[in-house]
Amino acid sequence: MPEFPVIQVLDWNQAEAHARRVRDAVFIVEQRVPVELEWDAWDARCDHALALDAQSNPVGTARLLPDGHLGRMAVLAEWRGQGVGRALAQALLAKARERGMRRVVLHAQTYAAGFYRKLGFEEFGAEFEEAGIAHIAMSLALSEQRSDG
Repeated sequence: MPEFPVIQVLDWNQAEAHARRVRDAVFIVEQRVPVELEWDAWDARCDHALALDAQSNPVGTARLLPDGHLGRMAVLAEWRGQGVGRALAQALLAKARERGMRRVVLHAQTYAAGFYRKLGFEEFGAEFEEAGIAHIAMSLALSEQRSDG
């Protein structure tokens, strides 16, 4: 019997419906990010990680851009603190390694920087604002040997 949530890495055609549900709930409704800032043309070019519960309902999502940016990490409120974000990040870090990327960067919401630090990311630069929310840039150097993110 599989453990839940199940993590899948998919292209946009496969992930879109589920990813939209999670990102709408977290970013647009909960965090009040304007719709026009949430949806962009990059989705079609990204690898998308989805976390699905036992009934195949989406509970989390994140994306990896072709240039090594990890973003749009979103976990439904009732699933936070249960390892979903970590599993999503690890799946996309594995995909980045598979693609031969040497570094992954992200813009963390400042309150979530500690979460990314635990995954090995380091902060760089000054705090800045995106969509009215404080962020900090972070990066992680990838190595072939490391598989735990």
